[in-house]
Amino acid sequence: MNRRFFLGAATAASALSVSGANDRINIGLIGTGGRGMDHVNDLIKLKDLNLAVTSVCDVYRPNRERGAAATARGLGVTPHTTTDYRELLARKDVDAVIIATPDFGHPIILKAAVEAGKDAYVEKPFATTFVEGKAAYLAVKASRQVVAAGTQRRSDGQYMAAQAKVRGGALGKVTRIEFSMNVQAPRWKRPAENIDPADVDWKMFQLGKLERSFDPRLLREWQLFGTETTNGIPGLWMSHYIDLVAWYMDDPYPSGVVSNGGVYLWKDGRTTSDVFYTLLEYPKEFLVAFSMTLTNSAGIRNMWFGTRGTLDCEKWTISGEGSSMKDKLQTETKIEPLVTNSHMHDFLECLRSRKTPRADVEAGFSHAVAGIMSATALANGRRMKFDRAKLELV
Repeated sequence: MNRRFFLGAATAASALSVSGANDRINIGLIGTGGRGMDHVNDLIKLKDLNLAVTSVCDVYRPNRERGAAATARGLGVTPHTTTDYRELLARKDVDAVIIATPDFGHPIILKAAVEAGKDAYVEKPFATTFVEGKAAYLAVKASRQVVAAGTQRRSDGQYMAAQAKVRGGALGKVTRIEFSMNVQAPRWKRPAENIDPADVDWKMFQLGKLERSFDPRLLREWQLFGTETTNGIPGLWMSHYIDLVAWYMDDPYPSGVVSNGGVYLWKDGRTTSDVFYTLLEYPKEFLVAFSMTLTNSAGIRNMWFGTRGTLDCEKWTISGEGSSMKDKLQTETKIEPLVTNSHMHDFLECLRSRKTPRADVEAGFSHAVAGIMSATALANGRRMKFDRAKLELV
């Protein structure tokens, strides 16, 4: 695409930012696989907010056609379709985009979107490599665009209520946080035998990052393959949990991280660990342990340990358990959820009000930094540090 044409289209698109309560919000979908279709269903539920999907982009024809048909049926507008996100971003009838591509594309497309004058909802993880994540973060900061990250627990009433407890000092000084996610399944394994190469825009799938001959497994199982298309469990799963840390503790970036793990059971060609453990230290003097296994379904832990007691975000209780301090919590209390709207509803409202979404670009970049540090520590076998003043990995 000619650069002059693209910048001209971007200027026109920027002038169409949603500004009034009665203006229709025109949305472009970039990625209509499983997660993208979840967003389609969310949008259809919210159609009374006066919105339409005007363009659908996906490199895989069955996904693209399914997404276009579902939005036409549910929202009453037949969308333009394409395999090239740049064509979608150049359209004047797109105000905002939802980016739900494979993880490695998130920061690349987000940067292009805000530079084209589009607001954006970007799925988690915000980024899987630091250089691309920082470039997207700085591009958003330099723009006037509304950007939301897809860490949806920030719009969950129970997590919101627990955050208020921690921020309000109910636990005293928090020194340790423990997350553990355990399943017994070859997660992210999908059939790829019947993919017709004619149905795939393989060049656009690679986004200029990869130089591979057509590989249906990479298309369907991109979560399984190391540094090319994912950063493994830190981005795929830990991002949800580590986002809570920045949010609850008001401490966005780890100061140091060590990790270990590997493929211990599911020997199917994957390079993404099926057992993973990482320890993250933060400047406010607390330690976060995150572990995940795909080899044993021994339950889930989401525990916050403070000087006054313990918060259990699986049982949704806060109590004085573990404390012998004079100011320990005296009773066990259930965490009752706050009344709230959905994550997508919040984003759409912010498009009109131009307010900051619950999970903004700062939240997105902070969970990306933590995840990238953990993944890099695993790959290098070395402790990773972060210079928050310079926004640089050390």
